[in-house]
Amino acid sequence: MNRRFDKSKLPSRHVTEGPARAPHRSYYYAMGLDETDIHQPLIGVGTCWNEAAPCNIALNRQAQAVKLGVKAASGTPREFTTITVTDGIAMGHEGMRSSLASREAIADSVELTMRGHCYDALVGLAGCDKSLPGMMMAMVRLNVPSVFIYGGSILPGRLDGKDVTVQDVFEAVGKHQAGAFSDAELEILERVACPSAGACGGQFTANTMACVSEAVGLALLNSSGAPAPYESRDQYAIASGEAVMNLLEKNIRARDVVTRKSLENAARVVACTGGSTNAGLHLPAIAHEAGIDFNLFDVCDIFRDTPYFVDLKPGGQFVAKDLYEVGGVPVVMKELRKAGLLHEDCMTASGRSLGEELDRITVEADGRVIHPVATPITKTGGVVGLKGNIAPEGAIVKVAGMSEAEQVFSGTARVFECEEDAFEAVKARNYKEGEVLVIRNEGPSGGPGMREMLATTAAISGQGMGKKVALITDGRFSGATRGFCVGHVGPEAAKCGPIALLKDGDKITINAITGAIDVDLTAEELAARKADWKGPRPTNYASGALWKYAQLVGPTVDGAVTHPGAKAETHIYMDL
Repeated sequence: MNRRFDKSKLPSRHVTEGPARAPHRSYYYAMGLDETDIHQPLIGVGTCWNEAAPCNIALNRQAQAVKLGVKAASGTPREFTTITVTDGIAMGHEGMRSSLASREAIADSVELTMRGHCYDALVGLAGCDKSLPGMMMAMVRLNVPSVFIYGGSILPGRLDGKDVTVQDVFEAVGKHQAGAFSDAELEILERVACPSAGACGGQFTANTMACVSEAVGLALLNSSGAPAPYESRDQYAIASGEAVMNLLEKNIRARDVVTRKSLENAARVVACTGGSTNAGLHLPAIAHEAGIDFNLFDVCDIFRDTPYFVDLKPGGQFVAKDLYEVGGVPVVMKELRKAGLLHEDCMTASGRSLGEELDRITVEADGRVIHPVATPITKTGGVVGLKGNIAPEGAIVKVAGMSEAEQVFSGTARVFECEEDAFEAVKARNYKEGEVLVIRNEGPSGGPGMREMLATTAAISGQGMGKKVALITDGRFSGATRGFCVGHVGPEAAKCGPIALLKDGDKITINAITGAIDVDLTAEELAARKADWKGPRPTNYASGALWKYAQLVGPTVDGAVTHPGAKAETHIYMDL
């Protein structure tokens, strides 16, 4: 496929065209490029490859397939890597503070690489929770023609004739602490739960955001479905390399794809699949890069009236591989279309509209993994937004797999000043049925880093107490969390949000059906407590990246972002 591109309007002209750029071209010759390569568009192929965890380990190989596609379509690929902090490894200790901050570092480093080298378009590959939104945020921030590729999910492990995932291992730790799981059983489970490369297999954050990449239009349809070890993924990678050249030729940019309507489509897919609560953080952050007002409340409004009909872990039975085998995200979106819940006129990475893409899909809902939208598992979404005098800026809870009766909880507060204190109490079984465990000082700024609480929630579930207590925090929850666990409570404790004012014994009521979260205190009592507040809890992070993040990060309701976003920009990179 020989295309000719006019480089007079492309960023790469600044490093490849004209006599003044002879020194720059000499560097490209040094790397084995020829004259044709140098004068073609330069396409960034960014990956989050590293050896931290299985979610990222296959990205390097997949990037080579992308480069084949770019070359076949008359582009010159330039591969680069950025960091990933993998939540599964960072979970349950101080390392989790680095997780959310890494989303910003990924977006920033991709932006700097693209700007510094004047690349004309971007294909981004990511595999773990924060790297997916981080890469998509960079695409929208730069507003270059962009195609996203997910590295793929891990294959499920098998034990005693059943599929197992890392979620089972976290919950087995709780069973072990309760004396219901032996050392030997734990050692066997940990060896078989994660048998391949790929991201966690349930509808946790990585797979949720992979579904988002297709629904929002940045990824080719069905490209996120195949598990990481499947070499058939290479075909999607090659096609993505070709697709980005098509977008460049047509001047279809990331903000032509990511619109208010496409973000609403993405939120629908999160809700109907029982996706991670972290989507309530990442969708507003992606919107912010485009200058679109789309905060946690907007996301939750969509969640509220979207049926839940895809039966995925942790609330359901199946994993990403199962969803892929019955047709994947395109079939899910076809069901949403039948209910009139999808904007079909949105542009996609293929250069065609979403409606045109779905018209090409012949597979129908299987009734087992993907239920028909007319007969959903539950009539409202798997994720719900909450608001009340504990959370004036909102909170979020995953209710997939919970009955209506389980979605209302009233109990007395048991307050912990950090996750470690809560985990020690849970480990010692030093808590009671009917309590609402409050973990505060874990917000974006106060943590710093807004840690996930999977170790604590999994231990509670493993002890058989998942339906007997509730938990609220200004931190986050892993997409693998189940039980009545409310996260993203805002304002956070470090900003003297009401969660900072709670005391042991306060009566708290959470109602996921009406969307309320309240403490039985008058406004006067809360005001009196606020007057006595002693200020934010000190942290150990007085310098370095986490200090910088704590200074810059904004409220959770707006996505916990660290810069003013597209509304404040005075130029677009692509047009410089």
